[in-house]
Amino acid sequence: MKNWWWIRHGPTHAKCMVGWADIAADLSDKSMLIKLDEYLPRQAKVISSDLSRAAETASAIENGRVRLDNEFDLREFNFGDWDGKNWQEISNNYPKLSEEYWTQPGDIQPPNGESWNQSSKRINTCVDKINERVKCKNIIAVAHFGVILTQIQRAMRISAVEVLANKIDNFSVTKISHNVDGWSVKEINKIL
Repeated sequence: MKNWWWIRHGPTHAKCMVGWADIAADLSDKSMLIKLDEYLPRQAKVISSDLSRAAETASAIENGRVRLDNEFDLREFNFGDWDGKNWQEISNNYPKLSEEYWTQPGDIQPPNGESWNQSSKRINTCVDKINERVKCKNIIAVAHFGVILTQIQRAMRISAVEVLANKIDNFSVTKISHNVDGWSVKEINKIL
């Protein structure tokens, strides 16, 4: 069995859609970083998205664990033209499309961005390659809200609409395991 310890990066305090925009994380909560370090397995390999908010969070909890190269394909969803815009602005400019994007996730995509299905395929393919390539029992993966939701969706075999009901807080832990029978969720959004 291989355990994936998914950590959502530290907060950015952005009040807008943040996908591929490279915004730094606020890592000033040192007590939270210590709790994460103590909770996570010592014998693990650490990987993250290549976006600085995830990579910096991974570095802050690495603490002697083996660090793997950052992965482009563990990035958050690509929100295209919506990236960096607040929800009201998006709703005003794309009322029908923005509503459908959240209420009917699947093939609907923002202008110049990815749909849920496109993002999920990119992320699942990346995770499968890492899962096959990296020989260890525990992988600590620091990533993003959408990335973690795609992995919960796959493990629970539920729809995108159903998985969107889950909350994934900054610095939370979501543990998903993989064995010969496939993926299974052990915990979601654990706050230490």
